[in-house]
Amino acid sequence: MSEVSVVERGAEDGAPVPDSDENRRQVLYWRLLARLFDSEEQASLESASVAVVEDLGLPVALLDPAASVDSVVQRHPELTAEFDGLMTPEPDADGERDRAAEVRRAALASKVLLNVFSTGNGTVTAEQLARWQSDAGWLERALGCRPGDLRGGRGGTGRAGAGGGVSPTGTRVGTPAPDLSRLIPEIGPELGSIEAGLVRRMHLREVLADPALASRLTPSMSLIEQLLRDKNNLSGVALANAKALIRRYVDEVTEVLRTQVEKASVGELDRSVPPKRVFRNLDLDRTIWKNLTNWDPEEERLYVDRLYYRHTSRKTTPQRLIVVVDQSGSMVDSMVNCTILASIFAGLPKVDVHLIAYDTQALDLTPWAHDPFETLLRTQLGGGTDGTVAMALAQPKIAEPRNTVVVWISDFYEWRTDELFESMAAIHRSGAKFIPVGSVTSSGRGSVNPWFREKFKDLGTPVISGHIKKLVHELKTFLT
Repeated sequence: MSEVSVVERGAEDGAPVPDSDENRRQVLYWRLLARLFDSEEQASLESASVAVVEDLGLPVALLDPAASVDSVVQRHPELTAEFDGLMTPEPDADGERDRAAEVRRAALASKVLLNVFSTGNGTVTAEQLARWQSDAGWLERALGCRPGDLRGGRGGTGRAGAGGGVSPTGTRVGTPAPDLSRLIPEIGPELGSIEAGLVRRMHLREVLADPALASRLTPSMSLIEQLLRDKNNLSGVALANAKALIRRYVDEVTEVLRTQVEKASVGELDRSVPPKRVFRNLDLDRTIWKNLTNWDPEEERLYVDRLYYRHTSRKTTPQRLIVVVDQSGSMVDSMVNCTILASIFAGLPKVDVHLIAYDTQALDLTPWAHDPFETLLRTQLGGGTDGTVAMALAQPKIAEPRNTVVVWISDFYEWRTDELFESMAAIHRSGAKFIPVGSVTSSGRGSVNPWFREKFKDLGTPVISGHIKKLVHELKTFLT
């Protein structure tokens, strides 16, 4: 139903005539809902939406499902600033709403939402996946995040464009609408689920066998999971392209996590160690201050009896870090993140890192712990879960309990629950630091066996569940 017919009907019935801007905004959202649930066009909604978009001075390409957001902003670069932070609300200074501006934002929001949540059916090509990933990145930007943050994988937490869109001149483009920022914890996992579905619909082996097509793929957690599951069925060019994608993804995530660890892993100054008497450590301000009594006003010279140097040595204690990771199908995100995190800690001085992966069998990956790429290639994702086999490898590694931290990453849905928990409690009682982790994904989504959750809580070692930064914080507290 067009805007004109709605307004006229209200007048004929004697009812209050709806606000025209509100009418136009509803047209856009009804059209969005109709296209999300039915790919067929609703002629009246389409024509009414075209009229609204043209009246706003926006490109009609916003209504074309086949046009990516990238293509729209390439032709109309002035819209870039409006997409950034589009859905992060900020109250107007006077408390009033600019209804005309809300209609404009509704048109932009509808474009992003339709492109991301309407994925069709059938086989997906490399180009289609790349386009969806780009459009999902625009949705993440609209929600005030960096592209890739909500879907997981790069571990980023920074905000891009948070607080609303900003025009090229630096002025705010009104209050964003709709307000979806409160749904970020739910939207992130859903985006990851949609992306995983698209990857499954690809003929991935055929894409990997073609270097031109493989080069169009953007590494993501969903894609890496599929590559790790299928790596034993790949060979030649396809295997080489798969490894290149895994390497690119590992390098990207490593860069983000290393920054977090470096910020968190600085120990206290060790003043028991004399400072090195070298020029770069000279504390010039303190030296002048301590020798001011030697100032000769006649000669205008300062005679220095003693030089003072800065302390640079930091207290570090050799620590043993044992990371045990459940590599069953439900823990892929955690497996990738923790493998990379273990390699970063393995590169720190005086930290002895051991890495164990398990499902119904356990694998000691310690020789490759410094190289997450090689480690991931040796994992076997899927299968059941039996933590007791991993415990048999982990316990002999605890030589000095008070100098050891054991990080156990799993959803804790186990076969032999009592036996496994008792051995974990024994580690805790021995004086070692035991950290149970239910989820170390970028989205923070994860399920933990409630029986284990309550047991760990009673033990005084509650399960960490959420963003990987929580685990980084726990480890740096113990290791530095």
